[in-house]
Order: sequence, then structure tokens, then C-alpha cells
Amino acid sequence: MSTGKTDIQYAALPFRLAEDGELRVMLITSRQTRRWIIPKGWPIAKLNPPEVAAREAFEEAGLVGEVGRKAVTAFHYRKQVRGDKFRRCVVKVFPLRVKRELDEWPEMAERERQWFSLAEAALLVTEGGLAEFLLGLAAERHGFFAR
Repeated sequence: MSTGKTDIQYAALPFRLAEDGELRVMLITSRQTRRWIIPKGWPIAKLNPPEVAAREAFEEAGLVGEVGRKAVTAFHYRKQVRGDKFRRCVVKVFPLRVKRELDEWPEMAERERQWFSLAEAALLVTEGGLAEFLLGLAAERHGFFAR
């Protein structure tokens, strides 16, 4: 059962160029189901959407970097609230060029983090819109990260 309205969240797509020259993205596990996701969260008062995305990447994955000012994609998913109740969410995704990975961060005991190729990440995430976006990047070798 859905609550009827669509809520918004902001996410970071953490990336880096690996030593082999390939683009890698970091995924983290969700706290409850342990599925692979990207850091995301609800709007925060006094922070703009890219700042929210960067904060989520810090809190959930211990990442510090340069966040893009424009969302590169958006996807929809259903967030389970309790029992059989769900919230419909749209997630706006901002690229985050990772400059530092911290050894300790707020949610380190609750999540795992790992770097993946674009194609690997696309196969691991369950949100269809995000998977399609990652597959498209892998196929195109698109340069939006350089913007």
C-alpha cells in the first residue's frame, strides 16, 4: 500500500578513476536489507541538494570530495516505511568526485562500501532507473564526470 504522494531524496554517485584508467563507482549496503545502493537521504534544512548528497556520502560511506552542481539523473523507487506501507520516492543523483576515503565515519558499523566498475554496479543495484543509467554510462564511456 502506497501513501499516495511522491517524496524527494538526493543522492551522491561517488566515482574515481582507477589505476587502470577505468571509471569506478562506490556502492554501499543498505542498513536493513544489505542490498547495494548509493548514498542518499532526505532534504536537510539550510542545505541545497548537492550539499545534501555530499553529506550523505560522508555519513554513509566516509567519502569526501567534489560534488557536481547539477543532477545527472533521477530514478524512482518504493521505500518501505513499515509493514505493507511504502513511500514513492524520486531520487536526484549528483556526481561526487571522491578525493578522500575516511577510515572512520558515522555509519561505518552499519554499512559496507566497495568500488565497482560501472557494469558491475549496474548489475548489483535493484533500482531499475539507476541500473539503466549506469549501464548507459558503461556502454557510452560518457564524459559527464568531467563537467
